[in-house]
Amino acid sequence: MNYKLSDINAAARAFVDDMGERRLFAFYGPMGAGKTTFIRAVCEALGTTDVVTSPTFAIVNEYSTPSGRPIYHFDFYRIRRLAEVYDIGYEDYFYGSDGICLMEWPELIEPLLPPDTVRVTIDVCPDGSREISY
Repeated sequence: MNYKLSDINAAARAFVDDMGERRLFAFYGPMGAGKTTFIRAVCEALGTTDVVTSPTFAIVNEYSTPSGRPIYHFDFYRIRRLAEVYDIGYEDYFYGSDGICLMEWPELIEPLLPPDTVRVTIDVCPDGSREISY
C-alpha cells in the first residue's frame, strides 16, 4: 500500500480492515518513516478518542476503544536489555490480553515476538510518500 501523508486516514482505514482477528503488529522502518504517525491514524480508525503519542519513555501507552478493547502502543527504542521488557510484563500484553498490540522498534525484542506477529514495514519512497507492506 502506498500513501501520501494527505491519504494517511484512508491508508489506516484500509489497514484496520485488513487486521481481521490478528492483534500483534510490529512496525519496522527507519527513524522518521512515520511509524508513530501511522499508528496514531490506525488508533483513530479503531475509534479511540485518546491522545495518541509515542511511548518512548513509558515504553507502553494504553488507549481505549468504543468497544472496550484496549490498544497497547509500544515503543522499544530505548530498550537496552530484554530484561526491561520482562519487567513491564510483556507476556500479559502479548499472551494474556485480547488487546491490540502496536509495536515500534520491534527489532530490539525480536526473540520475544510471538510467531503470529504481523510484521509491518514502512519505507520512505523518493517522492516522500510511504510504502507499507505486511
